[in-house]
Amino acid sequence: MRRCPLALIKPRMKKTGDEYYDSDEFREILAEYEEAVNSGSPVFMDADELAEIADYYQMTERYEEAEEAIDLALSLSPGAIAPLTYKIHEAIYHGDIEEAERLCSQIIQTDEPEYVYNRAEIMLAQGQLDEADEFLREQLHDMPSDEYQDYVVDVANIYQDYGYSEKAMEWVARAKQEDSPDFKELIARTLFGLGKYKDSERLWGELIDANPFSKRYWNGLASVQYMNEDYSGAVQSSEFAIAIDPDDPDGLFAKANSLYRLANYEGALDYYERYAQHEPDDELAYLHQGTCLINLGRTQEAIQVLEHAVDMADDASPYLCDIYQELAFAYGDEGMTDKALELIDKTDNLDCDHTQMDVIRGHILLANDKIREAERYFRKAVTESDDPNQTLMRVIVSVYDNKYVEAAHTLFKRYFLAVGTVADEGYAYMALCCYDLKKYDEFLSYLKTACERNPQECRMVLSQIFPEDVEPKDYYNYIKDKLKK
Repeated sequence: MRRCPLALIKPRMKKTGDEYYDSDEFREILAEYEEAVNSGSPVFMDADELAEIADYYQMTERYEEAEEAIDLALSLSPGAIAPLTYKIHEAIYHGDIEEAERLCSQIIQTDEPEYVYNRAEIMLAQGQLDEADEFLREQLHDMPSDEYQDYVVDVANIYQDYGYSEKAMEWVARAKQEDSPDFKELIARTLFGLGKYKDSERLWGELIDANPFSKRYWNGLASVQYMNEDYSGAVQSSEFAIAIDPDDPDGLFAKANSLYRLANYEGALDYYERYAQHEPDDELAYLHQGTCLINLGRTQEAIQVLEHAVDMADDASPYLCDIYQELAFAYGDEGMTDKALELIDKTDNLDCDHTQMDVIRGHILLANDKIREAERYFRKAVTESDDPNQTLMRVIVSVYDNKYVEAAHTLFKRYFLAVGTVADEGYAYMALCCYDLKKYDEFLSYLKTACERNPQECRMVLSQIFPEDVEPKDYYNYIKDKLKK
């Protein structure tokens, strides 16, 4: 079976979570190799074994040793498919398609499925989905019957690795259905990619029942629970992954994200910091730390962390716009309006929601009592938005966050009149406005609608006025029960 492409693996620990790499069989091979290297003796291993050792080193962040193992494999067996596949994945990961193609042309074993996979992955890395699929289907016609099942399953895994879940499911349908853990995991991942979270959750549960000591399964379950908005369940699942491997970055990150969604910003901050200890070059870890610190009112600390994130992120970072946005909020909170606006100006040439940036400009100006300038940007955002009602709601939330509660209440009234009964957002914010203004009858009315239509928004907006053990969907019933007593 094929190895995952480097760009899509996140294993970084001594215990990888992979059944083969954690097995006694592989550990014996590794021990033999390391003993030879440490003693200066010749290494008597084939290219496949050396490529496996390089994979393991890559998984455990021993990158220099991984390169040494691969270079040795290629020096002993130039043109061997296993070490060249490793190098091809590395080139794809770094976006060097020309190098990936050059390496692929050096493969001698062009009749092997791995050669076909490499060529297809290079196409997918260039966004050539139709070309890759046509190429893979052509090879299927000549596939020996005893290799057919492995081939279609491997192709399905490739598509899923690159985020083409519909194609992955199309190829899974060509396979003979198996009850093996690998096949079941493929289906679970593909269903997740298709947004069929309940079905995916069921399969992850079955995998865990069969092997409760796989952190990969627990992290898979945590991911699907997170998408199902079962954040408490996701916390629990990630805790099992962390119990199996306390240094597991995926488990730490999953728990941090879920705690954040539960508005437990102190807990989330702790786990984002622990994640950053293992992934110090990931600017996303510092972005999330900064967001937690802003929510905790620790603005000066947030600025330090977010400035570090800016220093780390290159111009191609997909998180750069978010980092500028959060740092601008932090500067705005500290009254550094000009500096905040300079950061938002930096997003003008980035691929981001520029309407949202105008809302943020207005928010920062309003926070510093520049009301007319704020109104100008708010009006511009709503006018130029592809979804003016959604943008208007963001503006009203900004007005509320800046303590103009009466104005926000009036604007929400107009907003609900404009959108009619189709809106699912804004009711929790309106309930909070009414609560602050002591309009308790209105508060109950909007709270009831919010609980029915958008429990997630209820949690985000109203959690501070309800006990932690009350589910957002039950906020209204909780208040009603209290009023009866």
